[in-house]
Amino acid sequence: MNAASRLSVGLLFGGESPEHEVSIVTARSIAQHLDPARFEVRPLGIARNGVWVVTGDPFARLAAGELPERSALPFLPLEAGAEATPLPDVFFNALHGAGGEDGQIQGFLEPLHRPYTGAGLLAMAAGMDKWITKRIWESEGLPVGPYVGLTEERWQREREHCLADLAPLGLPVFVKPANLGSSIGIEKVKTADALAASLDRAFRFDRRVVVEKGLDAREIELAVLGGDDPIVSVPGEILPAGEFYDFQDKYIDGKSRTVVPADLPGSLVSRCRDIAREAFRALDAYGMARVDFFLERASGRLVLNEINMVPGFTSISMYPKLMEASGIPYRSLLERLIDLALARHAQMAGKQRGFQSGSTWYA
Repeated sequence: MNAASRLSVGLLFGGESPEHEVSIVTARSIAQHLDPARFEVRPLGIARNGVWVVTGDPFARLAAGELPERSALPFLPLEAGAEATPLPDVFFNALHGAGGEDGQIQGFLEPLHRPYTGAGLLAMAAGMDKWITKRIWESEGLPVGPYVGLTEERWQREREHCLADLAPLGLPVFVKPANLGSSIGIEKVKTADALAASLDRAFRFDRRVVVEKGLDAREIELAVLGGDDPIVSVPGEILPAGEFYDFQDKYIDGKSRTVVPADLPGSLVSRCRDIAREAFRALDAYGMARVDFFLERASGRLVLNEINMVPGFTSISMYPKLMEASGIPYRSLLERLIDLALARHAQMAGKQRGFQSGSTWYA
């Protein structure tokens, strides 16, 4: 394939979310593994101030913490001097967390009429918010563990009533900002007198917080790839080095272990895969997602924890490892995600968007 016939891939990474650094690592791995014979990678780094960095080496510039000047054109997030940057053929979304995984970037890309990897605005927004995700899964009859959702407004107005609502969950509990990933802002609370301060800290990240009952459980994860009839991987298991799989352990210490495939009986593997598929469909997800479960040790009960629509994507991350164990190696996985983006774009391009009544009533 000659250079002229290669697809240009706008690789979006960085962003304004707390997961900025994780996104850089993900995108660098993707850039290194996309087939150069088929794809021309165009890194599109988003600095911590929201400006799109497209000239020079965007990876190095974001890693250095550069905060470039924004274009003088008010509707363009591009850096000054890069206003004529051409659109790529397809966008590869490697933005983790807020901005990339909550529907914001999808809403921006739609009017550009270019394909992009992953799900659309609705699925992303619903899947990012842990509280909304649980409510949708509950409405579909899918198993969800005990939890309580709180808004910052209510917490500030009636703290004692909120704490009373949390009491039936018992202790320990996990306090989670509703719209963050990579375990950022999550705390395990073991005593009642520590709960209020933990909630205050969580509300520094988001105006919505989820408090979940702490379960003595194994952590099981599955990767999902496709559309309405997706491929579901074999299950894997996280063996945390500490009390839970936190950011420090995931990305810095690296002391936890993963087991792929997980040591589970065949009947439970089938149930995990069926629930993961239905959890994916319930949110109208598309492209990729990692679905996380808890498997209670005492009861053997399986409950959904959360879904990650833009999971970590280095060659040693759980999502690619699960897919590789299911027969889809890393490079092929990247190509499938781009092919899925092109297919969804072609499908939607064939839909009738406009309407004309044949009358001038609106004039």
